[in-house]
Amino acid sequence: MTIFTSLPEMQQLAERIRQQGKRIGVVPTMGALHAGHLSLIQHAQEKTDIVITTIFVNPKQFGPTEDFEKYPRDIDRDVKMIEECGCDIVFIPKKGEMYPEQFATFVGTESYENILEGKSRPSHFRGVTTVVAKLLHITKPHVAVFGQKDAQQVFIVRKMVRDLNFDVQIITAPIIRESDGLAMSSRNVYLSSEERKEACVLFQSLQRAEKLITEGERVSSNIIFSMKNLVEEKPNARLDYISIADWSTLEEMETIRAGKEILISLAVRFGNTRLIDNTVVNV
Repeated sequence: MTIFTSLPEMQQLAERIRQQGKRIGVVPTMGALHAGHLSLIQHAQEKTDIVITTIFVNPKQFGPTEDFEKYPRDIDRDVKMIEECGCDIVFIPKKGEMYPEQFATFVGTESYENILEGKSRPSHFRGVTTVVAKLLHITKPHVAVFGQKDAQQVFIVRKMVRDLNFDVQIITAPIIRESDGLAMSSRNVYLSSEERKEACVLFQSLQRAEKLITEGERVSSNIIFSMKNLVEEKPNARLDYISIADWSTLEEMETIRAGKEILISLAVRFGNTRLIDNTVVNV
């Protein structure tokens, strides 16, 4: 496994790999890796010849009151995990090269970045699309793999790739969960033992929604009410939002219609830790 920190050197190597006729896969991460990230690398390995995992805690996607400075960082541990997974290349760019002085160019998807997660995290998705666009230009992949846990991010990245004609296939890998259903997340380490016990309510509420839909419920407000009641049973939980939307457009649905893929998503705070989860239901 090779580690690169230089942006030009990474670009040059990616170009040489392409000229050799090999397929490149990239897995963008912010480090603090867990089994969910490793599953993304494995998906990329199945589709390509050379896999690049990137580690970059992107300051542009954190708001002024968010946890950029406290975000967990352990590069040595991350690199060891990536190497054990059989990844070929790790790219760890420097902040000064990614965002040099007087950096002023951003990529945005305005109609999608101010809903759902964007309501609570203004400018977050502009930061995401900007850094993903840069990483795709630098690593020149044929395939990029993202996790379903960040559903709106996946939707927006796909939209950016289509609208701007990026020559890359976006693959969505399923959510990897702990034994009690909690979606794996780098932020789970922030939870106290009591908060950790309660946090599985996100998955439990999604299961309740799926059960209600299976039983014939089609009014979104009824499903949301039931999910909300379940979350609010947990003393440390503070609900941010619950959404039931058309997965193809992210439009909220008052009534669930047959023949649609439905994205059910929510965000819940436990103390200072904000967790998200989702499921996609075929109706």
